[in-house]
Amino acid sequence: MMRKTLARTAIAAAALLWMIPAAEAQTATAPSTTARIVLVHGAFADGSGWRGLYDVLTARGYRVSIVQNPLTSLKEDVDATTRVIERQDGPVILVGHSWGGTVITAAGVHPKVKALVYISALAPDAGETTAQQYEGFPPASEFVIDKQSDGYGFIDLQRFKAGFAADTNDADAAFLRDSQVPINMSVFGTRLTQAAWRTRPSWAVIAKQDKAFGAGMLMHMAKRIGAKITEVPGSHAVFMTQPKAIARVIDSAAQDIGSAPSVAKVR
Repeated sequence: MMRKTLARTAIAAAALLWMIPAAEAQTATAPSTTARIVLVHGAFADGSGWRGLYDVLTARGYRVSIVQNPLTSLKEDVDATTRVIERQDGPVILVGHSWGGTVITAAGVHPKVKALVYISALAPDAGETTAQQYEGFPPASEFVIDKQSDGYGFIDLQRFKAGFAADTNDADAAFLRDSQVPINMSVFGTRLTQAAWRTRPSWAVIAKQDKAFGAGMLMHMAKRIGAKITEVPGSHAVFMTQPKAIARVIDSAAQDIGSAPSVAKVR
């Protein structure tokens, strides 16, 4: 009898030891409910400009992915963004700067996307073009685009810092100027077929010294989409120069959708 009892105990212990690693593996691979942050850059820049914000967000416990838009067409930029969204294993907060606002407006209808954050960004409606958003507002005198013979545009080299990056130091402004990614200017005439802000909660960060848009344009778009608005000092390069302020807004969005990481702190 004693032998049978000991045998059963040994079998039970062995089974338990076998189950523990399996349970640990399941816990390790189970997707977190913490929001995934997907950052979408605008025209004339690439994803490297998000580095400061990436560092702040990852320190707070977020998983962050950065889209590299080809800037060749709205469809191709939306496709690039959708590929990154598809890779996420939790609810997505989609963040767009400038032209990236148009991209997240179109791509944000993906079912994984739960919130939108516009950083000095464009926000057309379905049936509208991006170019239409400029109508009725004064031209941005410091923001001058040189259109090339192939239809792509660069920001004028002499006015780059004043128009795009006035609150950066001379070295950073020069690097941004000389590493510009041109955009196919025809994208501004493409009509959107859907607008994610109509079905997703939205937040907007507006740089008060942004010279890339006419006076009042950013505020008009943000109010029209019903965004929760935060104004900060800064140029059009606010996505680089105000990472902590932007991170606080993303924290608010994550808390609102119930997916903020437990370690996130407002700093």
